[in-house]
Amino acid sequence: MYTVLSKEAESAWRNLLKEKTYKKGECFIRIGQVPKKVAFVLKGLFSQNYIDDNGDTIIKYFFHEGRIAGSIPATLQQSESLFDITALEETTVLEYDFVAFKRLVLGYPDIAVFYIHYLELHWVIDKELYEVSLRSDSAKIRYADFLRKYPELVKRLKKHHIASYLGITPTQLSRIFGYSG
Repeated sequence: MYTVLSKEAESAWRNLLKEKTYKKGECFIRIGQVPKKVAFVLKGLFSQNYIDDNGDTIIKYFFHEGRIAGSIPATLQQSESLFDITALEETTVLEYDFVAFKRLVLGYPDIAVFYIHYLELHWVIDKELYEVSLRSDSAKIRYADFLRKYPELVKRLKKHHIASYLGITPTQLSRIFGYSG
């Protein structure tokens, strides 16, 4: 838990929320889109990805239950997203307008605390650890770390999704780890 919200703050935030379901393969955000919304994942799974110069899909992040999906830098800067956010399975979210949410952050200190704690953990700490690991750890260490952090995702993802996230090929994943998923 990131913080406890007052009843007033919870009610104000709840008024912004709109439930929506994305079918498998459907995009929440597309490359080149200037995103206006973020979404709290209730059930399902998104990947944040892009296509590299070789035409390969590179997965940067997975948004699963309890995570807030969005192209945050593009949303903050009102610039074009560099990533697609795509449903890997049917995904139900609570979407909300980011500008309206930022007004709540200014008006409710407890929502501001939530926002700060969430960003610190998932967009600063986790992101930095992942980026350092991607550059300095072996694929075996990255895979072991993935299994430790996301054991529930391993059963839901295809081998090529995990390999893409780890920065290796599916063949390497199978050969090195004897993966059978």
